[in-house]
Amino acid sequence: MKKLKELYQQSLQELCHTKTVVLCGLLAALAIVLSMVASIQLGPYIKIGFSGLPNRIVEFLFGPAVGCLFGGALDLLKYVLKPDGPFFFGFTFNAMLSGLIYGTLLYRRPVSIKRIVIAEFFVKLVINCGLNTLWISMLYGKGFIALLGPRVIKNVIMLPIDSFILFFALTYAKKIAAQFGFFTVKSGAKERA
Repeated sequence: MKKLKELYQQSLQELCHTKTVVLCGLLAALAIVLSMVASIQLGPYIKIGFSGLPNRIVEFLFGPAVGCLFGGALDLLKYVLKPDGPFFFGFTFNAMLSGLIYGTLLYRRPVSIKRIVIAEFFVKLVINCGLNTLWISMLYGKGFIALLGPRVIKNVIMLPIDSFILFFALTYAKKIAAQFGFFTVKSGAKERA
């Protein structure tokens, strides 16, 4: 529990650095562009896209506190720029909770496929299949169980694909971040990537 508290405090301290805020702004812009041009809508309730990658990079580099704030702010900004149905705070909450989960599991840790699969699985199970399905059911009056089947199938199919993509994205983000002097992960006795 003490380590978790320290992790969150270190993540909050990341917000004191100008480079962190600037990189978050750039990644937010990238996420907005990706959400508008690199998304595929599969029916009214299922969407596949790459706009979450910038979020994962922020969570990896700056931790759960920054990831949570970034996810919530970005969700609101995306809705303001391109409303997609009625606004519902549950989806913003999900974006913030995803930031906490990914940030807690990935921040200051080496990039590993095992850790990424665990984070992806947990988010897909709890948030994508659980909470998102519940919010859609509440918003549109559809049966939870009727919505759950196709969403589970989509998330089972996307788990290895998203894990593979995220592994390579974080591997390259780590290298690029190291070139610009961002603290990334502990690797043995070294504190810088």
